[in-house]
Amino acid sequence: MSHHIEDLLNAWSAAPQDDWVLAVVTHVEGSAYRKVGAMMLIHGMGKSVGLVSGGCLEADLRRRAQKVIQTGQAASVCYDATDEADASYQLGCGGLVHLMLVPLCAANHFLHFQALKAALASQGRCHYQLDLIDDSLSFDSTNAAGSSDSVGAQVWCSQQALDDAKAGWQLSDFPRPGILQGQSVQGETVLCESVQGESASLVVPLRERHRIAIFGGGLDAQPVCQIALQLGWRVDVVDRRTSYAREYDFVGANIIKCPVAELPQAFWTRLDGAIVMQHNLELDSEALAAIHASGEQLKYLALLGPGHRRDRVLALAGLDAASFNAYFSAPAGLALGGELPASIALSILSECHGVLHGAKRVALKEVMA
Repeated sequence: MSHHIEDLLNAWSAAPQDDWVLAVVTHVEGSAYRKVGAMMLIHGMGKSVGLVSGGCLEADLRRRAQKVIQTGQAASVCYDATDEADASYQLGCGGLVHLMLVPLCAANHFLHFQALKAALASQGRCHYQLDLIDDSLSFDSTNAAGSSDSVGAQVWCSQQALDDAKAGWQLSDFPRPGILQGQSVQGETVLCESVQGESASLVVPLRERHRIAIFGGGLDAQPVCQIALQLGWRVDVVDRRTSYAREYDFVGANIIKCPVAELPQAFWTRLDGAIVMQHNLELDSEALAAIHASGEQLKYLALLGPGHRRDRVLALAGLDAASFNAYFSAPAGLALGGELPASIALSILSECHGVLHGAKRVALKEVMA
């Protein structure tokens, strides 16, 4: 399980009438494993989906969730790792983490999880707005509580919906999760009822799982598929050859056994990345030609093999490296060392991950203390 928002939504939708509590990080000071907007869903029987820390807070949150279920009231809690004399949790990160725990119930429309699930399925991305109880950001909020129906949620799929509701803010204001202070929201969105009044709320941009296509179903494609699935991505493996891309070698992936020229237009919709690794000049050139023709939305494109092979494949396709809108990596991957399939897969997917998340491909110690 990847702990993606879709995992939380799928767990809830399998048993929506059960007791569930949503734990969400509302504020962080200093160092913390997860940042503002991180979510965890806790079932009344104790199981949980998602992570709000590196595993050090989850057990205590499951305990606190039982009280939230019993009282029917939302609560906030603060974990303080700045006090080294406090041995309660031994977090070690030295930060201050505020969270809110909210029961999902009919009174708050189950925080509109069904609308959120539908938005991600149909649109691929949206903004989730969650009201904060009064003490969600206070430093002494361990025992703060509020009624569950006072915590509302909205799902926003477009700026037009926000404008129609006279919300007074822009989706572009929140490329990352943040706090919206004192805004009045009136009217209705197309997906859910909105709430009147002024209060602080948490706005979290959400998107569906990343999706990549692997053109080639050979032995070295298997670890690429496995690591991508472990990351929580969706994976299509495209290879028309009979003895390649066998289902038992690519468990969890969508296997497509047809020429790339026959792929339907729907295949290219909301595709984030493509890795071409068929070890065949003609097949690779056909894949690049199809990607050039239909993969305008791609952010990452990788071609396996050395530079001279790249040039031959591009020539066969009648293209050059500048033909693609995507980040074109050929030879594919980062220079991490290693030459076996798992090392190559790690190299390619590390680079792909960085591109999809807009990260600078530098050592972590260079960008954070």
